[in-house]
Amino acid sequence: MTQDDSADQAFATSASVLDQGNSNHGADKSQADEKSATLVPAEADGYCKVGPGPIAAIRFKWTARRADNGDYFVDETTGDNSEPVVSGPMTKDTAVSLIDEREREAHRRFDQLRAEMSGRAAALEVIQQGGGEF
Repeated sequence: MTQDDSADQAFATSASVLDQGNSNHGADKSQADEKSATLVPAEADGYCKVGPGPIAAIRFKWTARRADNGDYFVDETTGDNSEPVVSGPMTKDTAVSLIDEREREAHRRFDQLRAEMSGRAAALEVIQQGGGEF
């Protein structure tokens, strides 16, 4: 097996796992996204969202925190042990909106990547079954 073959197989396997793990997400997900985007908690300190993905070490997390002067900051981390990238100062509503927007964009990009990987896996399956080439 060549390096390209093993990379293609890894992509196909990943796409298959991602499809199985996310088969329960659909119209309910978009409705939940709309609801979460419109609700601003009374106390946004600690408001948190986590991005998608099967590997915790590379998953994004956004957390709002309130400073002593009432301003809010958003800490963006990748995995559990990274130094946060801090955005702010901002209002409570802006902090919650920023977190919701970042989470929606992460889900959109993850879904796009998953679709690309699934398309590639399907193409590889056709090639392997038919012996054809691109």
